[in-house]
Amino acid sequence: MGMTFNGKPFDPKDFTESLMKSLMEKAAEQIREKVCAIRHPETGEFPTVVFSGTSLENMSYKIEGSPELLALVHERLDLTTVDTSAPKAKIPYVVSSPPIAFMSYAWEDRELAGQIAHLLQGRGVETWWAEWCLKAGDSLRQKIDEGLGTCTHFIVLLTPNSLTKPWVNQEMDAGLMLKLQSKVTFIPLRHQLEVKELPPLLQGMLSPVVTDSDKDVAQLVNDIYGVTKKPVLGQAPTVVAEIKTSTDSGFSPAANAVAKVFVERTKYARKFDPWLEINDLVAATGLSDEDVQDAVHELHGMVHADHYGKVHPEAELFVTFDRFSMPWDPSEDALKLAVDMQNSDDFPEDPNAIAEIYGWEARRLNPAMAYLINRKLVKELSHLCMGDWLTASIERTPATRRFVKSRS
Repeated sequence: MGMTFNGKPFDPKDFTESLMKSLMEKAAEQIREKVCAIRHPETGEFPTVVFSGTSLENMSYKIEGSPELLALVHERLDLTTVDTSAPKAKIPYVVSSPPIAFMSYAWEDRELAGQIAHLLQGRGVETWWAEWCLKAGDSLRQKIDEGLGTCTHFIVLLTPNSLTKPWVNQEMDAGLMLKLQSKVTFIPLRHQLEVKELPPLLQGMLSPVVTDSDKDVAQLVNDIYGVTKKPVLGQAPTVVAEIKTSTDSGFSPAANAVAKVFVERTKYARKFDPWLEINDLVAATGLSDEDVQDAVHELHGMVHADHYGKVHPEAELFVTFDRFSMPWDPSEDALKLAVDMQNSDDFPEDPNAIAEIYGWEARRLNPAMAYLINRKLVKELSHLCMGDWLTASIERTPATRRFVKSRS
């Protein structure tokens, strides 16, 4: 049975979606008008604002501009949280040495401990393990003190055997003291033990279970690295080697790795190009399923995951991440496009004609147009059949002029 309103067909779902879209647009416009009216008195710079989200509940926005301008925005609007880091002002995170793990275990568990130690060492985590760190004539206490004194991660293999060993308990005491002094990360690994069987002090810690040593240690390595550090030890996780040029993006290494997959696989740099399964992203990045899901959550507003496990990008993803993997920067391309639109009354509005002038494919021009469109710096016209392009036409507005004057 259909519904009508004022004699016309009425779909409650469409009405709700349209109402939500209208409310979001109104809220965005009110914020944009307030923020974009602020001008730096010395440089003449205006800020730009970009919004993301699918509903009022998850709607968010980012203010862009120089640090001086953003400080002024913060002061004028009395904002409690403002992204005061301009895209190119972030400082890369530099790693000087690999993580060092100290392995504590019972003699009866040396076979499993050895497997874990070899897997850690082979994946780029330097590992202190008695079997290869002690030689004839060494002082046992001295060598253990050296290992504890240089480690960044204390790993204890907790089993029914090790819980009863005084030596293991002494090493755990030392590891916990170092943890309290913020000198190491304390990692209890469980094998054939339930959490309730652990000492009370350890029951409150996350203690991963080791069953499939290869798979479990792969996740342990990702946790130790935070998927950020890239030493030249063995074969580090795939994602570690891929983030050298993206550490100043302001996002985690996992989010950078997921974004890079979309940047490299897209053909036109538009929404829905391409659709990927979570499993595709796991295979492409070397991350775990959970890490990929967290990265997708972090990239909220630039990627969208549906109920079927498929993920697609929004155009803003390419605006943000192209500069790390492609030989162009969409923000610079957008400024060039805005300058030419402002300076020439005859500048074309048709993307085909613009692409011909610049010699750019849709893959490069679309992110430049997305930068201007998403920040309401131009007027655009869209319809169903736009071919390779993000929009059917793009036209300058007073906001274009202000943007050009602010950035020139």
